[in-house]
Amino acid sequence: MILLGSIYVLIIGVFIVLPLANFDKTFPYIYPLIRYWGKFILYGTGFRIDYKKLVPLDPKENYIFIANHSSIMDIMLMLTILKDHPIAFVGKAELLKIPIFGKIFERICIPVDRNSARSKANVYPEAKKKLDRDLSIFIFPEGGVTNEKEFQIYLDKFKDGAFNIAVETKTPLAVIAIHGLNKMLPFNWFRGYPGKIKVRLLATFETKNLESKEDKQALKEEAFNTILKDLQQCKN
Repeated sequence: MILLGSIYVLIIGVFIVLPLANFDKTFPYIYPLIRYWGKFILYGTGFRIDYKKLVPLDPKENYIFIANHSSIMDIMLMLTILKDHPIAFVGKAELLKIPIFGKIFERICIPVDRNSARSKANVYPEAKKKLDRDLSIFIFPEGGVTNEKEFQIYLDKFKDGAFNIAVETKTPLAVIAIHGLNKMLPFNWFRGYPGKIKVRLLATFETKNLESKEDKQALKEEAFNTILKDLQQCKN
């Protein structure tokens, strides 16, 4: 997987994505290349997808997408399934340190240092800019991954960011559950195996009539319970 990703970052990233990514207006045009990077790694490492939409997505609407986070392959998976909604990820600022990829990440994503109040405060205005340019935002609301997820149903407490952005920008929230990838490719370089990943688009929530802190908390709890219920049902 590392070899495949490195090849594509070098060839596509340096000569095509990196120059074009200087301009936000070009993002919809380079998004197919970014998606291909995700698909190239996902399928090239032996994974397949069983993806079902339990609710429809409006192709003309922007969304705040969220999903449970359990594997290093989650980003490639989301790029592969979200064909009609170009997404900008909110991700760890540590990724900026990766040679070449870090420069690409900086220009097509929203990096955040969770130990910096200034960095966290900057996420909202950056997300608003991208939403205004007809992009969707993808956030893993758990904020990270723990090893305990590898062989059991486990969902970390959600952080507030995704739900604050959804409510404050009046952008609908789309909730996705990822099944089995925590076992097939955990955050452990010495374990894992290829297979079919079950992915479900579970629900969308309108936020136009939500305003208060209590509204945001209720939205967060409902999204959390929606994913947890689906994970539990699959296990049973």
